[in-house]
Amino acid sequence: MPFGQLVIGSPGSGKSTYCDGRRQCSVVNLDPANDHTNYPCALDIRSLVTLEEIMSDDQLGPNGGILYALEELENNMEWLEEGLKELGEDYVLFDCPGQVELYTHHTSLRNIFYRLQKLGYRLVAVHLSDSFCLTQPSLYISNLLLSLRAMLQMDLPHINVLTKIDKVSAYDPLPFSLDYYTEVQDLSYLMPSLEAEAPALRSEKFGRLNQAVAELVERFGLVSFEVLAVENKKSMMHLLRVIDRAGGYAFGGAEGTNDSIWRVAMRNEASMMDVQNIQERWVDEKDFYDELERKEEEEQEKRRQAQAEAAAELSGGDALGSLSSPPQPSTSDSGIRVARKKK
Repeated sequence: MPFGQLVIGSPGSGKSTYCDGRRQCSVVNLDPANDHTNYPCALDIRSLVTLEEIMSDDQLGPNGGILYALEELENNMEWLEEGLKELGEDYVLFDCPGQVELYTHHTSLRNIFYRLQKLGYRLVAVHLSDSFCLTQPSLYISNLLLSLRAMLQMDLPHINVLTKIDKVSAYDPLPFSLDYYTEVQDLSYLMPSLEAEAPALRSEKFGRLNQAVAELVERFGLVSFEVLAVENKKSMMHLLRVIDRAGGYAFGGAEGTNDSIWRVAMRNEASMMDVQNIQERWVDEKDFYDELERKEEEEQEKRRQAQAEAAAELSGGDALGSLSSPPQPSTSDSGIRVARKKK
């Protein structure tokens, strides 16, 4: 029973960065326009069809070309299925294009992953949004609608994520704490800030529209957000734990090539972020916690070095190269870096 994530989101939300080396996995590039991925592809849609070919042969623009490419993939599912068979039970990340039409109303992407579910894949949709959307009420409301539509369209276990949360402290102060935005609390409190954003939004017509949109989101009661600073180890561990629980990976299932050590770590409460108040961690006391985590990383590295040296002495110096623990990040890199399977 292979597991995987469908990584979706608008351009610039950090999809490719998220896919780049977070854990032992295989990455499938489904973006026909991405001719230079920053990760090794286990499977690349560009070996089936490229955006340049479609635009040249069918006289389509970039957006229409990408929609056509996904329709082409849907009609050639054998190519994708055969490629995935070679990956066995690998944990798979599907890096998708940024065109929002693909996961709001176009059906090809949904149909493709419905077919994969029929093959036994346990999938979670991970919808990434740049946390810059918090800086303007209109952007935030628009993002809520986009997230809600994606949840209804894709019909999968779904996690919405605000990426680049470590940059929020550099923006202008928000009218509410981060908890308000991540938990999507009473949106009526946001209406005055929304009206103050632009003169056009103060009209009675827009006021009624804004209120109707807010009530629509609240009636469904589906949208909430996790947060992610992709280079922060604890932040990534926390998010992966949430995703693994949503898809069932944390409870086991696939054997062999899946990362059983990682699965055990995800069950461990220590993998959760120590600071549950994200306002304190990422805005009020960001520098303090950054420094605290840096010191923890240094202490862990010292303990690992001491254990390695002790093991080397016991085995006559041969143990250093044969330790079975997974590769660890250097002190200058707080991101989770686990070597991928090589084809």
